[in-house]
Amino acid sequence: MTTTERSLTPGDIEAERAAIEAEIEGSTLLTAYAETVAAAGDTVAHQWLESPAGGDGPDGQWRSLTYRQVHEQVRDLAVGLGLLGFRPGEFAVIWSRNRSEATIADYAVMHAGGVPVFIYNTVSAEQAAYIAGHCEASVAIVEREFLPRLRSVWDQLPKLRQIILIDGDEDGTVDWPQLLRLGHAEAVRSPGLSDETWRQVTPDDLATLIYTSGTTGQPKAVMLTHRNLRYYQLAVIRVIPLEDQHDADGNARLISYLPMAHVTGRSVDHWGAMANPLTLAYCPDALRLFEIAPQVHPTALIGIPRVWEKLYAALSTALPDMSPDAVRAMPEQVRQAVLARIGLDECRIATSGAAPIDPAIIEFFRALGVPLSEGWGMTELSNAATLTSPAAARTGAVGQAFPGVELRIADDGEVLVRGPLVMGGYYKDPERTAEALDADGWMHTGDIGQLDADGFLRITDRKKELIITSGGKNISPALIEYELQRHPLIGQACAIGDKRNYVTALIVLDPDVTPAWAKAHGVEASSLAELAARPEVLAEVERGVEAANSHLARVEQVRRFRVLPNEWTADSGELTPSLKRRRRVIIDRYAQQIDDLYQ
Repeated sequence: MTTTERSLTPGDIEAERAAIEAEIEGSTLLTAYAETVAAAGDTVAHQWLESPAGGDGPDGQWRSLTYRQVHEQVRDLAVGLGLLGFRPGEFAVIWSRNRSEATIADYAVMHAGGVPVFIYNTVSAEQAAYIAGHCEASVAIVEREFLPRLRSVWDQLPKLRQIILIDGDEDGTVDWPQLLRLGHAEAVRSPGLSDETWRQVTPDDLATLIYTSGTTGQPKAVMLTHRNLRYYQLAVIRVIPLEDQHDADGNARLISYLPMAHVTGRSVDHWGAMANPLTLAYCPDALRLFEIAPQVHPTALIGIPRVWEKLYAALSTALPDMSPDAVRAMPEQVRQAVLARIGLDECRIATSGAAPIDPAIIEFFRALGVPLSEGWGMTELSNAATLTSPAAARTGAVGQAFPGVELRIADDGEVLVRGPLVMGGYYKDPERTAEALDADGWMHTGDIGQLDADGFLRITDRKKELIITSGGKNISPALIEYELQRHPLIGQACAIGDKRNYVTALIVLDPDVTPAWAKAHGVEASSLAELAARPEVLAEVERGVEAANSHLARVEQVRRFRVLPNEWTADSGELTPSLKRRRRVIIDRYAQQIDDLYQ
């Protein structure tokens, strides 16, 4: 095994780690939350749009709760859970869109001494049953939309005693407002009951299980402790101080739109708000993010590449020249007007992660005034393990290791990580835990990467996804897909070539950009499927493939491709809930089309 030189010595890393560990000694997310509520009780914690008829319509009015009001509901629900028979150490699944009640449920389960487990909104009833059954959840806290799916598999879940319905009243479920009232009455009768329970939680107790969305097989349940998450929080502040995350008045605002079953959504929205006061504005539908943003003016926006790509594509229709030099040359008032229009005029922190992003997009947003940079991590690392301040970011790199965290590149190029961010293992899965964590505590991430002399990490591929051609050449599909997706009409691409004699690609059109392009070029079509068959569109995609090939080595170049008539989504199964490709699903589902490419 080899180690690439870094600017920090092992002694420096150990000193950083020791300093953070000393600062968090004895603390949990719950002790941090108690301190935050005491210090910022009147700060608005949650806000959401509520239409006159209920719900969250765009024409609604903003409603809000302060930290003190949220904390009271957390206490009441935690006590109410105890009245239902929920006991410390038990698991509760939460199945809901992004809303105040889901955050309160998360906090309340922890305050009751239990372990909250979120379920992705897009999973099937069978997948939800697997998660609830695997962790043996005794309680489910569910939004009405997902109740039929859960009820259809309830008979497969002998440990599931109660379903608490967030919004409404259904036979066989526990009513949310009623449970809050019962919990409140008991909390008034026994004022110290809630504190007595949550203060028994220790730093090494589980804060959550997060089920990885899984590109193959059943999801793995990542065990994250309070110590993991408190270390992560302090490490982030070492890299980007709190004052750099706030607006001129010292306030922080976030939009909660990322799935709460994903580690980033929980880390940023839920756990971060427990340790440091901020206002969380809820966006139950991610497609409405940039409807909400101009009303909220978030001071930070964390997103996957798709978020930034779609915003970039939308702005390309309004700006005549997207080059960084042209954007920097715009009058300041024009640039500020553009930022205000998309709601990012007060954004201090902007990051992209989970997949590669075109450096041109990063350079555009930085020129516009949005300090976009990349971070890297995974659920097993408590979210991110590398990041830098916006001023120190390098395009194409995903940052440097967090303080006290060790990075190493193995002989085969795999990125290894060791430190307090590393998970405790996979719940009930010692075999896969042993595969991921070696005897020396190194987490084998499955990512292939490079470290430069300054400790900046570049991720080049996934170890298990490398294509090995029939000629024995090792090829990175991620690099090919990245180059293909730089063309605006190509929304998704999947490179094929394992055990074949050349590379081909399946291509899916961008559902937002392609119709606008077609209209501008006089191409009439009523659907994405029709556009995928139009010769003008195919010719433009072919130009995109040729452009991609010009940046690739000969053995990597795409010889043939097929434009598919449908979009890939989490609902249709080609993508995970966190929007990663399910490569095996794609290859199996489109086996005939792939075979045709090699005829």
